Amino acid sequence: MNNCSARIILKASDIEPVVKKLHQENKKIVLTQGSFDLVHIGHARYCDAARDFGDVLIVGVDSDEKVRQRKGPNRPIVPEDERMEMLTHLRSVDYVILKEAGEEKFNLIKLIKPDVLIATAATYDARTIKKLEKICGKVVVLDPMATTSTTAKIRLMQMSTARKIEDRMKTKIIKSIEEVLEELRTS
Repeated sequence: MNNCSARIILKASDIEPVVKKLHQENKKIVLTQGSFDLVHIGHARYCDAARDFGDVLIVGVDSDEKVRQRKGPNRPIVPEDERMEMLTHLRSVDYVILKEAGEEKFNLIKLIKPDVLIATAATYDARTIKKLEKICGKVVVLDPMATTSTTAKIRLMQMSTARKIEDRMKTKIIKSIEEVLEELRTS
């Protein structure tokens, strides 16, 4: 599959005919979900590992509004359309579907009823996993696939920028104080 736009689904209910066709073809469907802001090597490894659990990998991507609600007003860094398209360029990803804010909890999971749901350890507690196993065939929890997260990368960039601003401000403040002192000495 090379056509990226044909693999992006913007409305959750539009996944139903795709899933029906995949089931008729006896394909094992894997679903994972997330923000995928600033797609990095950990995301690529995670999708590759997820795909190993079935024939087709569907990735639910949180809308910009959903990300803002979960992670704050300065997120996402990358808009939803770019995040979705970027994921279609990963060879392991077959379909990408937008998850809108305000959708019923587990809406996509209920629509797709994947054979395997892939999550990270921080996503669901043991009780929730038991509930989800009644909807899905199986829930697999994967460990992080990179040493840093998108949030950590953003923090590092912010700290670096803050240090640069601090250094420049110190230099300018010291220079201004020296100029004022010199003015006072000479007047």
